[in-house]
Order: sequence, then C-alpha cells, then structure tokens
Amino acid sequence: MSHQAASSRLDRPVDQTRDHMLGPADAPITVVEYGSYDCPYCRAVNEHIVQLRHEFGDRLRYVFRHFPLPGSDIALRAACLAERAPSEEGFWRAHITLMTRSHTLSEDDLVQAQRDLGLPASTQPSVPADDARSNPRVEEDIRSARASGVVVTPTFFINGRRYDGPWDESSFTDAMLRTPGHRIRSAAEDFAGWAPAAGLLLLLGAILAVLLSNSSLGPAVAQWWELPLGLSFGESAFSMSLLHWINDGLLTFFFLVVGLEIKREFTVGHLADLRAAALPVAAALGGMAAPALVYSLIVPAGPWAHGWGVPIATDTAFAVALIAMMGNKVPTSLRVFLTAAAIVDDIGSIVVVAAFYSDALSLQYMAGALVLVGVLALLNHAHIYRVAPYAAVGILLWACIHASGVHATLAGVLLALFIPTRPPANMMALTAQADALLAAEARRSGEVLRSGPSQPALRAFDALHDRLESPAARVLRTMGARSSYVVLPLFALANAGIAIGPGILHGHGPLVLAIMAGLVVGKPLGLVAASWVAVRLGMAKKPSDYSWTQLVGAAALAGIGFTMSLFIAGQAFPGESDFAAAKVAIFIGSIIASVVGVAILWKAGSGADPEQTL
Repeated sequence: MSHQAASSRLDRPVDQTRDHMLGPADAPITVVEYGSYDCPYCRAVNEHIVQLRHEFGDRLRYVFRHFPLPGSDIALRAACLAERAPSEEGFWRAHITLMTRSHTLSEDDLVQAQRDLGLPASTQPSVPADDARSNPRVEEDIRSARASGVVVTPTFFINGRRYDGPWDESSFTDAMLRTPGHRIRSAAEDFAGWAPAAGLLLLLGAILAVLLSNSSLGPAVAQWWELPLGLSFGESAFSMSLLHWINDGLLTFFFLVVGLEIKREFTVGHLADLRAAALPVAAALGGMAAPALVYSLIVPAGPWAHGWGVPIATDTAFAVALIAMMGNKVPTSLRVFLTAAAIVDDIGSIVVVAAFYSDALSLQYMAGALVLVGVLALLNHAHIYRVAPYAAVGILLWACIHASGVHATLAGVLLALFIPTRPPANMMALTAQADALLAAEARRSGEVLRSGPSQPALRAFDALHDRLESPAARVLRTMGARSSYVVLPLFALANAGIAIGPGILHGHGPLVLAIMAGLVVGKPLGLVAASWVAVRLGMAKKPSDYSWTQLVGAAALAGIGFTMSLFIAGQAFPGESDFAAAKVAIFIGSIIASVVGVAILWKAGSGADPEQTL
C-alpha cells in the first residue's frame, strides 16, 4: 500500500548572497516563507511573524521567498518590483509596504513601494507581467517552491523541514523550539513518508522472529505466542492465543484496508475506467491461477496437495518497497499496475482462505453473519455517514464469522464494501462557511474569546471537517498507516519464526520445490500471460510508458509471497514440520523473486523501449 508524499524538505538551502534574510546568519532557527503579496493569508500571518521575530530575537533568522499566486498579474509585478530594490534594506522597506499598507494589495500599494525605492514613475508598476517574468530572482524562487512541494501560500520551512501545523504563535513556537512531542511527531512523519518504510519494518519483524527462534529464547517466545487472551462474561468466556488474535483479529484490519483501497481504486482511482482496470485484474487472476497449477503439478496427491493456495499470494508491502527504492527507473504507471494487481491478489487470497481453508461450518452463525451484512447494507443505503455504527456492526460480524468456521478476516473485506463513499464536497461552499464562522468568532471578545471558540462553532467546524472526506476515505487514512506499520510487522514477528536445523527439510523436497516454483515461475508466468491475452483480445490496454520487459520485472516481484503466503501456509499446514518447511520455501522463493525482479527492472529501466512487443 503505497502513498507517495510530496517533498517535505527545502529544495534550495538558504544562501546569504541570494536570499532576503532578517536575523543573524548563525541563528539556530531558520524560518523560510514562500509567500505572495496578493495572498490574504500571507498578509494575515505577517503580524505573527513580526511577533515571533521579536520573541526569539537573534535566535531566529527569517527568510522570504517569492511564490506569486498563479494567474495574479499584480502579485507577480509586486514581487518583481520588490526585487528592483537597490539594497537589502530597500527590499525589506518595499516588502513591508506591499504586505501591510492595505488590507488587500492594490495598484496604490505598488506606486507607494515604487516611491519608497526611489524608482522612476514610469518603470514600475506598469511593467507587463510577461516582461516581469524575466526577473531571475523571482523565477528562481518559483522553481525552488515547486521543487520543495509548495502548493499553497504561505508555506513555511523550519530548519529545512516543511511546517504543516497551525499558523498561530504557540504552534510555531513548539515547532521552532523542537519540543520532544514535536520531534517525535516529525520523526514519525519522516519515516512514514519514506516509501520503503513499511517493507523495511516487515523485513525487520521477520529477521527478529528468525533470530529469536534460533536463540536460547526460542522456546519461551513460542510459549509466549500461545498464551491465552480473552474476555469472560459470567460463566461464558471467549479466549484465543496471542498468535490467533494477531492472525484472526489484527489481520482483519489489514484486509479492511485492502478492501477500502480496492474500493477507492475502482470508484475514483486508477481503476475507475473499465479498460484501465482490466489489465491489473486480469494479471492478478492469472497470477493466482498459474502458481496453483504449478504447485499441483509438482506435489503428488496427499496431505500436501491442500497447500496449492500458498504460492498464489503477493506481499504488497515488500513489492512496492522494492519498486520505490528503484526511483525513476520504474515508471509511475507500472507502480500503479503492480499495486493494483497486488491488492486484487490480496482480496482473492482471503476469498480462497474463506472458501478452502475454513473449519467445519456452523449454519447458525453463518445466518447471523448474513443478517449483519444486511444491516450494513441498510446503513449504507440510509446514507449513515458516521463510522461508529459500521464499526459496532463490524465487530459483531467478525464474531459471527469466526464462530461460523469461516476465517474471520473475511469480515474486514465485507465491512469495507459497505463503509460509504461520498460525492466530493463543494469546497467553495465549505470555505465560505468556515470564513463566516471564523469571522463571527473573531468578533467575540473578553473572557469568552480567551476560553476558545464557542461550542456551536466547534460543532460546526467538526461537521465541516467530517464533510471534507467520505467515511471510507477517513477510515483508510486512519487505518492505512496502522496496518502497514503495526499489524504487518507484528504478523511477521509472530509467524516468521523458524528454528533452522539440519533436518528441517528432510522428507519435504516436493513441498519446498512446489512452493518455490509457484512463486518464482508460476506467479510471473501467469501474470504476464494473462496480461498479454487481455491486451491481445482488446479487453485491456497496456500504458505506453513501460515496456513488456518492465512488466515481466514487476511480475517477478509479484512472486514475493511472504506475509500472505505465510498466512495461507498457516491455514494449510497445521503440522509443525510441514509448516516449517513451507516457511523455508516461502523465504527462499520470495528472496529469489525479489532479486530477479529488481535485476530485470534495473536493466530495463536503463534503456527500455516502451513500444516493445511480446
């Protein structure tokens, strides 16, 4: 699950010879503002900047860079006028005039700034915007702003890192003083914004599990995962081991996120168009069928034959992390293709688990689960946009599915189907409402104002905030990071442990070979073949910016089964020795798939022909 964040770092370091600065060059705190003289928010926050400079004194260096509002002729001319100042002192004199002389920037402000600079009356502000664009300083600032991920004005960078918090003095002060809470939050955001982070945590969890299993703590760790945990209600009790709470409970959140992601892609994302969706869907189906077939051809009839589902899965976190680490060598559309195919693959995997790896079924609890699905459908049909009712029904649904004998993680996918989406909000209407509320609150004074916004205003702001995104988008945003950075690493830690010994593979040769062949050969073969057939039949269209060779490389990465393969293997092989051999096969197969996939993509990215045919 990859969500690529915009840059949060300052692209161009502060340069004393080129930037406009107030404060000593060696100040420990540097605040860079990208602003526009025609931006009402820049003008409003300017007063707070003055107060902060007064409070911090020589500890603060303030830098202003131009980012004129797009399409604003007067904003561009004002920036170029300020740059005509003959000295740094003259620039700041013009800056103050342009930013503070009136409530909104006007031609009179430009005339006054021109007089302050001592420029001839005919020089500015009558310069057309097209000629003004030739100012190198302004153009350099605009390029720097875009490279730094600036999309709104004002945007602030504190010591090189973009500040995304509130613009009041207290919040600014916390960020500039680097309070412990702010440091922890910043470090967490930086790590989460790094594309391979989820895959790295998953890898660390697996390595730690293997190390613990082969240390003196191995038996104790194994016993720890078998500790019972549950609830009791009078004489009734419900209890599972810690391992089962992770595999049946926490992993439900992972499949909830997967379900919401595929729902988003098919409604408003890259798969909203039928032909665009056809390619990754066909690839995922082929990438599930071929490994199962390869496995079945190698494994003879018997107790191992039930494990055909092990090599059908793809570990999205690992595959996407490797693609992200290759940077521009992998086209964005290929990342989208692999991510979408992996998500469809995950949905298919949980359906396979529910259909083929469930215990004896209880019709009574299955009927209860169907009733609860009906309740979810009614909530959705009634346009209930609060998440709480869906969460409450979802918990009951999980309990019924678990008791029915079907794998409980199916509840996550079913819940994702019914958590509602919503048409995009009218942003102009919401902005007008927010402005009206803020203006009304700003007119309040005395003790009432000092105590903060009124309760009616807070309720109105809560309603506005809720309307900004649909319940499905809100749950996905909230749960996505927890799934990637908590659930999956815990799953790896609990399930990847294996005591490596000389006899671990003894008597399991066909099983190990079948799983490895399914992942390394069957997975890419099925994925590429299904993609080719879909394109040849006109059902799907391959984007032109990546080649078939690059698609083969991505298909090889899809052979990284790891998390999902471990999950299915745990259901397919209850015997300890069989499960241990399956783990080894999954590890080796996933490593080979990752090496092969990276090698193909790395070579193809150096000079691939996107129009190449198979």
